[in-house]
Amino acid sequence: MAKNSRVITSEQAKSIDTSARESFGISTLILMENAGIAVAEEAMKLMKPKTPIAVICGRGNNGGDGFVAARQLLAKGISPEIYLAGKISDVQNEARVNLDIILKLKQKVFEVSEENLELVKKKISRCSLIIDALLGVGLQGRVRGIFCDLIEAINISQAFVLSVDIPSGLDGTTGVILGSCVRADKTVTFVARKSGMIAKHAKKLCGKIVVRDLGIVL
Repeated sequence: MAKNSRVITSEQAKSIDTSARESFGISTLILMENAGIAVAEEAMKLMKPKTPIAVICGRGNNGGDGFVAARQLLAKGISPEIYLAGKISDVQNEARVNLDIILKLKQKVFEVSEENLELVKKKISRCSLIIDALLGVGLQGRVRGIFCDLIEAINISQAFVLSVDIPSGLDGTTGVILGSCVRADKTVTFVARKSGMIAKHAKKLCGKIVVRDLGIVL
């Protein structure tokens, strides 16, 4: 079980995932599934009947968690709008597996580009709940391009923002804002809080922090 008092760095978080896979045979797909279930469960606590919800995903594992969360919500009779920062063809590995399931379920995935950004902003501005699954602890360097645009769109919305693992754009180890960062009302983080999340200047970006385990025994 995850211990709420434990704090880890981004590198330690990655090491835990690697150990789960290599030492215990727990695949990344299983970890992603457990993460997405946790996010969907937290989202359900925030929702009222017919709450309009957007799940905004990146192309990596954080986005994969978002795709799982979207599917879990669909299984509960909720139809979120699903957005992808970029093209479907750019999504690979485990995240692509979960994206493909969404597509096989005949769900629309909006590929966000500079050309349709204004339309996307209008659409998500009508949502009451946004799940931020853009960027995780693996982020390196400054946030750029469409990711910056989507973070801005999230921040100017009036929606309640639920971030997956860490607010997109926040350095998981130091708490430094990497150019642009989501301001979350609540963050569902996995295994343990990340050290960057408890930095004084970063706390207000995370909102309420909820730690959920992924079925990993530490």
